[in-house]
Amino acid sequence: MAWCAACDWNVDPGQPEAPTGPLEILRHRLARQHGEKLLAEVTTDGPLRPGRDAAALLALVLALAVHGVTAVLLVGGLLLAVLGWGGGLPVLGALCLLVAWFLRPRFARLPEDEPVLRRAEAPELFALVDEIAATTGTTGVHAASVTDAYNASVSTYGLRRRRLLSIGLGLWESLTTEQRIALLGHELGHYANGDTRRGLIVGNALRSLNTWRYLLSPVEHPTPVEAVFNFLYLLPRSAVTGALMALDHLTLRATQRGEYLADSFAARCGSTEAAVGMLDRLLVSESATAALLRESNSHRTRRTGAPADSNASRNGLWEHLAAHMDSIPASEYERQRRCGALRGHSVDSTHPPTHLRRARLLATAALPAAVTMDTARRTALQAELKGARDTVARRVMNGR
Repeated sequence: MAWCAACDWNVDPGQPEAPTGPLEILRHRLARQHGEKLLAEVTTDGPLRPGRDAAALLALVLALAVHGVTAVLLVGGLLLAVLGWGGGLPVLGALCLLVAWFLRPRFARLPEDEPVLRRAEAPELFALVDEIAATTGTTGVHAASVTDAYNASVSTYGLRRRRLLSIGLGLWESLTTEQRIALLGHELGHYANGDTRRGLIVGNALRSLNTWRYLLSPVEHPTPVEAVFNFLYLLPRSAVTGALMALDHLTLRATQRGEYLADSFAARCGSTEAAVGMLDRLLVSESATAALLRESNSHRTRRTGAPADSNASRNGLWEHLAAHMDSIPASEYERQRRCGALRGHSVDSTHPPTHLRRARLLATAALPAAVTMDTARRTALQAELKGARDTVARRVMNGR
């Protein structure tokens, strides 16, 4: 991108869309309010540690109240369906049960359309995860999924809340070994910092409230009958939006603080230098996405009408991506940092801007890597991921 470092001409040619709706507007306003103040707090207060405050307690109480409404609908629906025979009450009971079913707590499942690795299939990967988890003060994961995303994440699945690590090869293959360790330290750090939004009670309450918003959303260009329902939904829709805004208000600051804490774990595991480098890579995610799209289009153009290549990754997809990312000049990283400073919290209301996260790491004492990998370990890890790399590469190259 052509731009001027002296006057910032063309530093941000594509402005983000302004938030729409009261909820998004509130989220971005709260993010701006917390932003600089939270950065000063997490930079000057010494080592970050997980904690609970009054807002977290209030969020828990509000979340329990949301689940209480679901429980009332369930019990009330059962009573109406069983005891209301002879009138129209069973129909109302069935409606209550249907709504309660939509609002029930959800337990995620393992992804069915992505390669999933277990401990027996990838002992070196899970040993590395265990070592990093021990460094962050938590435990490892039960499964690891592999995608083409320029991202990584942790979550839970099943009634027993087992842990899942998701590795996006778009990002993973763009990082150095030390940066990969920092990335895993950041993600596993989310388990250690006790982010309430990721918890069973508050997380499911947020999902229930969003389901309520969907069910009560007004019909656009309504018929006369639909206009009546739009009017009747106005009060409950306002109550749901208010509850969602309150829960957002109570948890947003802790969520953003949790990102800074996870960055601290990244620096502790992979070194401060590696954590900063990993954040810099996140700044140029659009370039990685475009590179993968070009590789996919080129592959499909060459092979029009031919069967799918079973060795797509041998064509050098991931190597080409890594080379492309390494070719990005330092000036582009600087432009992206300045762009982030101009946009502030206007892009993502749940994460602190990347340039602030980077500044916080650089403002604290530099840490060496607590977890390292030698050549033999890197080779073994690469071998374990080979099957997943091939599978994901085939999908990318064939446009799926």
